[in-house]
Amino acid sequence: MIFDKVKYLVSLKSLLNFLLSFILAAIFLYIAFFDVDFSKVLEISSNANLFWVAVFITLNFLAHAIRAYRWKFILSSVKPQTKFKNLFGSLLVGYGVNCITPKLGEVSRAVLLAKWEGLSRSSMFGTVILERIIDVFFLIISVLIGIYISSENIHQEFPWLMNAIYFAILFITLMIIFVALALYFKELFSRIIKNSVGKISDKLADKIIYILKMLIEGLISLKGRKNQVVTLFLSLVIMIIYAITSYVGFLMIGLNDIQPISFEMGWVVMSISTIGVVIPTPGSTGSYHTLAKSTLVFIYGFNETISAAYAFLTHIISYFLLIISALIVYFVLNKNKEPLSDFSKTHIEDLK
Repeated sequence: MIFDKVKYLVSLKSLLNFLLSFILAAIFLYIAFFDVDFSKVLEISSNANLFWVAVFITLNFLAHAIRAYRWKFILSSVKPQTKFKNLFGSLLVGYGVNCITPKLGEVSRAVLLAKWEGLSRSSMFGTVILERIIDVFFLIISVLIGIYISSENIHQEFPWLMNAIYFAILFITLMIIFVALALYFKELFSRIIKNSVGKISDKLADKIIYILKMLIEGLISLKGRKNQVVTLFLSLVIMIIYAITSYVGFLMIGLNDIQPISFEMGWVVMSISTIGVVIPTPGSTGSYHTLAKSTLVFIYGFNETISAAYAFLTHIISYFLLIISALIVYFVLNKNKEPLSDFSKTHIEDLK
């Protein structure tokens, strides 16, 4: 009875999180496009340079491919011979799902890869969490580099930026401490959970212990000096490609015809706008637009219309590329045609 109530509360929380993500997206979109002539945004976007659009698309896929390759090194201690097509395919499907339902894509790609490779779903989900921690670490580094290389006063225009960095550093530090304690005092943690939560529900206690085990399995999966060095190197390469992609976005809509542009500008726009990915909106909708546009307007002095067009075009290309790619890859690789919604249900069943 108690566990049924817990499941009801979890379902209600999921629904509220889903609604909140769309409300956040609507608010950020309003902020991004308030007092902007959207017909001009569409006009600028429709006149984008097709050559640079093709380069932009290619760089996007290259970054995703390197992410999949990085995942292979993270999984090396679990299964050394993981197929790249399965890594790349599950990654694209996960990102496609994230474009509709924030964060559910992380579950989908973990379950998909586990199914295709015959691996533990719990450990796969843990490796996805490890990836996110690595991404947050490199996001902090990229923002600090952006502040250092920029000749503009980023602190003044974005006073919240350093607070966000401090929060991210605190998050990573606490996560490392938690993993270390949970790893060395695994039995003690399990006993504490069993004795405290078990008084309410044995099933709930077992569920929490299972989740703890799942996190530990994934977070300690990156073993071996070579795998660790290669993972960090590939993470840096991914950030550089993202910065180049941002720079190419300038060329797509002709920002170089308005004023000189540079790779430094691409790095700064990439660093600040990527923070929007952390905000739980569908496919970073709204949050990305607001940060990308604000960076171009307040840091580099472009007008609001061209800045909004940059945010709109770069996002919509990436957004629909991921959705289309996810559908194609899913129906090609997933021969059993199991509905995507079943993946989250399967994962939830594991946690019961």
